[in-house]
This record gives sequence, C-alpha cells and structure tokens, in this order.
Amino acid sequence: MIELEGVPELIDPVMVAAFEGWNDAGDAASTAVAHLDREWKGEVFAALDAEDYYDFQVNRPTVWLDNGVRKITWPTTRLSVVRVGGDKPRDLVLVRGIEPSMRWRSFCNELLGFAHELGVEMVVVLGALLGDTPHTRPVPVSGVTSDPDLARTMDLEETRYEGPTGIVGILQEACTHAGVPAVSLWAAVPHYVSQPPNPKATLALLNRLEDLIGLRIPLGELPEDARAWQVGVDQLAAEDSEVAEYVQTLEEARDTAELPEASGEAIAREFERYLRRREPGSAPPPGGHATESGDATYLRDTSSGRTRPPKPGPGQPGGPAPSEGPGRPGGPAPSEGPGRPATGRPPAGGTGDRATDADGGPAGAPDDEPDSDGPDSGPADGDGTEGPHAQD
Repeated sequence: MIELEGVPELIDPVMVAAFEGWNDAGDAASTAVAHLDREWKGEVFAALDAEDYYDFQVNRPTVWLDNGVRKITWPTTRLSVVRVGGDKPRDLVLVRGIEPSMRWRSFCNELLGFAHELGVEMVVVLGALLGDTPHTRPVPVSGVTSDPDLARTMDLEETRYEGPTGIVGILQEACTHAGVPAVSLWAAVPHYVSQPPNPKATLALLNRLEDLIGLRIPLGELPEDARAWQVGVDQLAAEDSEVAEYVQTLEEARDTAELPEASGEAIAREFERYLRRREPGSAPPPGGHATESGDATYLRDTSSGRTRPPKPGPGQPGGPAPSEGPGRPGGPAPSEGPGRPATGRPPAGGTGDRATDADGGPAGAPDDEPDSDGPDSGPADGDGTEGPHAQD
C-alpha cells in the first residue's frame, strides 16, 4: 500500500498528467499542468524514485547553488494536489514529469497506485503533437479515449490509432485495463513553428480541460501571451514568401473543412464557456490554494523511504497499445504517431474535430501523415484520433 501521510480525503479528485518529451510539442502539455500548479499553488506530496525510471545520460541531473551549498535536482515525476474553490470545490491531482526512459509498465502501475489510494475518479493525460495546422487558426484539440461508454457520454472520440506510442498512450491503456476512466487531450502544434513555448496551444488545452471537467481555470496572462506569440509568428512568416504561401494553403484547407462545425456544436460550446466565465461568484479565490487540512502538509519525497505500492490493476500494456492524438510533437524527443520533420513543408493535411484558439474559439484537428525521420509506421486512421512523431 502507498502511505500518503498528511494528505486529507480528497473531493471528487481528477488526475491531470503531462510529460515532457515525445508527447509534448512546443512544451504545450507540460506547460499547461505547470500553469495549473502555479495558479492554484500546488505543493508536491510525492516524487517517483528517479533511479527506477530514468537514464541519466539522456535526462541529466542539474547542479545548483543554494546559499553557496551545491545541490542536485534529479529528473523525475512529481505529484501535487490542489483544491479548486467555489460553490462546488473539488481536488486535482497534478502529475508532471519527464517521459521515463525505462520500465514503463512499472511507472504506470506506480501512478495508478497513487490514483487508487487517493480515490481518483478519472485520469486526463495532456499531449501535444505536430500537425498540418496554420498558426493563424484556432488550435485543434482532440479528446480521445479507449472506453466506448466514456466516448459516448463525454462526446469524445474512441481511439483507432495504430502505430508507435509514447507514455501518454501507455498510461491511458493502463488506466483502461485497471478500470479507471481515462481521456487524452491532444493539441496540434504547427510543424513549421514547433519551438517552445507555444502559449496558444497551452491555452487551447486548458480550455478543453475546463470543458471536460467542468471547472473554471484562471488563465492569467496566457491569452495575452498567445496573441503576442501569433503576432510574432505572423511577422516571421511575412519575411519568407514561401512560408507565407504555405500558411495560406493550410488556411484554405482548414477553413473549407471547418465550415460545418463552425455553425453548430462548437459555437454552442464556446458560448457556454463565455457564460461560465461571466457567472457571478463562479470565479475561484485569487490564485486558489493547495488542499490542506489543519496542519497537514503535502511535502513528502517518496524517493526516501515510502512504501512501494503493489502493482495494482493496470494490465501490462506491452508493446504499442496507443491511444493518443494524431500528429507528432516537435523538439528533440519523439512523440505520438507518424509525422514529418519540423522543417518540412508538407502538403496541407485534413482536419478533424474540435479546437480552441487563443481566445477560446473552436476549430478542427488535423489528420497525420507519415514521417520521414520518425518510426517507419503508417499514418493515423481515418478518424484522425492519433499519431506520434519523432522528437528526441
């Protein structure tokens, strides 16, 4: 059993996870979880043992000085808890770390041990991938699940992806085998501007998460950062006629594919979000607060003496049992699904469903195409629900 000393009973907890690396184009997903942790002042209550899951020649520790004393920070995955205030308070368990280098099944089992002990009702894993989407349009965000009932009740896509997968896909499948409802939210990042940060994609993920779990998320300066990011990319594209022409091609393809959705469900969804943000008394207290009970504290490093969990219910997802979104992330570590090099100028891809722009507007998600530098795999299926990309 996992011993969580000092952690009080949680209220309707949802686990939200993101991992740097293959599944994190533009650092959009990991930045989204970091934003939640910062806005609601989460405090770490557990950290996985770095020795168990990381290759330190791939993810090196860092040395820093604390009042002249040298200290080392090891790459790992940490968990924190925050309570979202309001009329109906609820708790979020935030998982933020780096995609592990080894022992993925044990890694997922350990996270599920925490989820079971904390009474987590649903796991939401955030990811970001590279796609044929123009930076001038709303960021496509796809919600996918392996659970047919969850897909039906929460208006999600049931994943049909086949091909290489990352820790996002493995964790989702582990949750499914353990009987824990799990959803992956994927933001598509323009492949021609994949360098982090990408505040527009981060904002899109947070807006979609807000819709999914029914919470108002304080956005802080993200909307302004997203607009500034788009203006900066506009200026760079204007200096290169070839890039400008390519962006125009993507815009035309996207606009044509979006016309049916732009007049229906997506507009209603955005209007509901607008009303939620205007409801008096619906805003959380400034900055939010970490869940506390009396003098209880969450600060606890499990790498120094916690009891390891029995490996609870998740099946042993061996080999690729993918579930993530289409496309592939940029950066140095591969991400879900087949894709293309960040510097390529591929033909405009198709579009799929729902998205959110810098101001929260709807749009559709792009399908993926095979990658010349990634794993030798076929593109995502016709549902456009997933696909990796070479990234590290």
